[in-house]
Amino acid sequence: MIILGVILLIVGFLLGISILWTIGIVLVVIGLILWLLGALGHAVGGRRHYY
Repeated sequence: MIILGVILLIVGFLLGISILWTIGIVLVVIGLILWLLGALGHAVGGRRHYY
């Protein structure tokens, strides 16, 4: 999710499409939150580990 968010940020910046920029920021933030929760050992979405 973080990688997709970064890709959308780059594409949105290069093409000047603000909606892609906004969606990219949201995906990066959600991805970082899920990554942090998983790293702390909390079960996210009913799963303790993601492979």
